Amino acid sequence: MYDMRVSGLAVLAAALAVSAAAPAMAAATITVFDVSGATGTYADAINDPGAITGWYLDSAGSHGFVRATDGTITSFDVSGGSNAQPDSINDKGAIAGYFQVSGVYRSFLREAGGKITTFYDTGATQATGINDKETVTGSFEDTSDVWHGFVRSKDGTITGFDPTGSIGTYPFGINKAGAITGYYLGSSEVYHGFVRAADGTVTSFDPTGSVYTEATGINDKGVIAGYYADSSDKFHGFVRAADGTITSFDVSGGTGGTFATSIDAKGAVAGYYVIFGGGYHGFERAPNGTISTFDPPNSDYTRPESIAGHAAVAGYFSDTSGVYHGFLRGK
Repeated sequence: MYDMRVSGLAVLAAALAVSAAAPAMAAATITVFDVSGATGTYADAINDPGAITGWYLDSAGSHGFVRATDGTITSFDVSGGSNAQPDSINDKGAIAGYFQVSGVYRSFLREAGGKITTFYDTGATQATGINDKETVTGSFEDTSDVWHGFVRSKDGTITGFDPTGSIGTYPFGINKAGAITGYYLGSSEVYHGFVRAADGTVTSFDPTGSVYTEATGINDKGVIAGYYADSSDKFHGFVRAADGTITSFDVSGGTGGTFATSIDAKGAVAGYYVIFGGGYHGFERAPNGTISTFDPPNSDYTRPESIAGHAAVAGYFSDTSGVYHGFLRGK
């Protein structure tokens, strides 16, 4: 079973020796939080008002949570299933994600009031993005074990799609206009980025020199962030403007690569960089290209997942005892 959390990045992660390192902290407040009773808390997405969603672990598996702007945390599960993993939250507080039934992934939409609707109840699927119109995107698996992209409108209508030549399509982000970005596996076993316009037109792209491209987020102006690997297996971050111009960037000292995971309305990018033998660390890249680095206190592994609002960053980190916690930086 394909898991959207597992990609070429995970292969790299397994090969890296992680140890404590402390690059310079940027001058911003970091708030650490945990779901009560959790053995691990993982923040995956933040919206512009500052609400955060993600998942946490306990002895029964994984469960969803939403953290309100006042810090109040509400946990939830999907009835009839287990291992809920929210992946995206819109500005109204609606959440999209996936869960398991008999080991098979299915998708859910949780409205701001708490009502949960499941879909793709007969096959494997993973919802990974939602916009303010409650349009949801993600992937589904067909009977030949091939993954395709989908877009689900608020009325429940589902449309599948693939870039030309795709043998595996994995959307990650959707903006207010309904434009979707992600990546796909081409027939030559190479991953490429794509953007699907609201009218269904799909455009593929790669930064110059890329042999592996993952687009991870798109803002309402159509600007896309992500990362790619070059022929030397070095990972770089990139920003793709709405006109298709691509700018690559690296965090200084990131010998193991730079990975952009999210972009906000103004074009600020969050992600992490890797130091061989020195762990994972967070970064924020301002719209003008200035990069600041950060880690929560006592972090042994920092993974920013989402940026929104006034450059507020949410993610998770592992402390020196190997316990994972959620964090909010800058808001």
